[in-house]
Order: sequence, then structure tokens, then C-alpha cells
Amino acid sequence: MKRVFGVKKDKEPPPSLNDASDRINKRGETVDEKIKRLDAELARYKEQIKKTRPGPAQEAVKSRAMRVLKQKRMYEGQRDMLYNQTFNLDQVAFASEGIKDAQQTMTALKSANKELKGMMKTVKIQDIDNLQDDMMDLMDVSNEIQESLGRSYSVPDDIDEEELMGELDYLEADMGMETESDSVPSYLQPDKEPDYDSELNLPSAPTGQTAMHAGRAQGQDEDELGLPAVPRASLRG
Repeated sequence: MKRVFGVKKDKEPPPSLNDASDRINKRGETVDEKIKRLDAELARYKEQIKKTRPGPAQEAVKSRAMRVLKQKRMYEGQRDMLYNQTFNLDQVAFASEGIKDAQQTMTALKSANKELKGMMKTVKIQDIDNLQDDMMDLMDVSNEIQESLGRSYSVPDDIDEEELMGELDYLEADMGMETESDSVPSYLQPDKEPDYDSELNLPSAPTGQTAMHAGRAQGQDEDELGLPAVPRASLRG
């Protein structure tokens, strides 16, 4: 049966964009090489035309140069067409790569979304709120413990704040007076001696000219130096 109907051949896979682009680029390189050879041939014909005198020989050279020039223009048209095809293939390849990248991105997002949903099932907002409330309660208890441990045993609880404020004002006034007295604290200043004379109301002792005038007023005699004269002893026995 195989000899009669033959064997079905497997279909070849369609060419990829890269294969088509490589094939067109090779054709373009071939056309470029042909154009280079034609340019060299035209340059040679130009030199011959310059060296040849006008006449049938020069016309024959010009005819061959025109034929080469037409071939060059034809190859240039083919090269431009191949370049356009390559450009179109590059655009399609770029769009295809973009679609592939988008597909991979979507696949990655779907996988991440599925994984995130699985993790969210194990985490509940209510549990987080309860945990936060428990932490706040623990912090309050910790603060109360710290305040209790930081209390001073020697400070009574029934302290009058107004009395403390009055004492503070007194200290501030005392500090102001100390500043006025050459910045010497009151407890460093010497104690003042009590004035007993003013307390007993005694008269002050006479001094200087006042005592002299008082002696004269009492009628005492004075010697040649102005001092009170010494009374002479009586010679009478």
C-alpha cells in the first residue's frame, strides 16, 4: 500500500522571523557585492571615455557604461526593497518579543497573586488588631511597673504643693538677695555682732575735744600742757 499511495511526508515547520531576516540579509549582502563590482567597472569606463577621442570607439565605451549603470540601478532597487523587508521583519520581531514579555509578565503576576492569596489566608486583620491591643496593654503594665519601681521611699505622699511653691519662691528671693550682695551666699557672709549699747540705751563715751570741754566745764585746773592739773598735797600736817 505504501508503494501505491506513497508515504505522507511530515510538514516542515514554518520559518521563524530570525530565519527570514537572516536570509534577506544574506541576499542584501550579495546585492551589495554586485553593486561594488559594477561601481568598479563604471570607474574603469569613465577613465576610458576620458582617454578616448570622440568617435565610434568612445560611443561604444559609453554604451557599455550605460548598460552597467542600468544594472547598478536595478540592483540598488533590489537592495532598497530588501532593506524595507528587513525593517518590516524587525518591527514584527520587536512586537513579537513584546508580546512574549507581556505573557511572561502575566504568568509571573498570576503566580504571585495566587501565592499572595495563600499567604493572606493565614493572616487575619482581626488577629493583627488583637495583637496590637495586647501589645498596648503590656506596654501600659510595663510603664506602671517602672513608675512603681521608681518611687522614692523617703518622700511622703501628703506633700502640700502650695507649701513647696512658697518655699521655692523664698529660695528664689534669697538667691536674688545673694546676687545683690556681691554674689556671696548668706551662709558664707560673716555674722553681724549684736549692738548691746542700742539695746541697753547707754550713753556713748566722750572722746577728743568733747571730753576736754567737759573737764573745763567742771572747773578742773590744767597745767601748761593743757592737761588736768594734779592736786598738790597740803603742807599742813
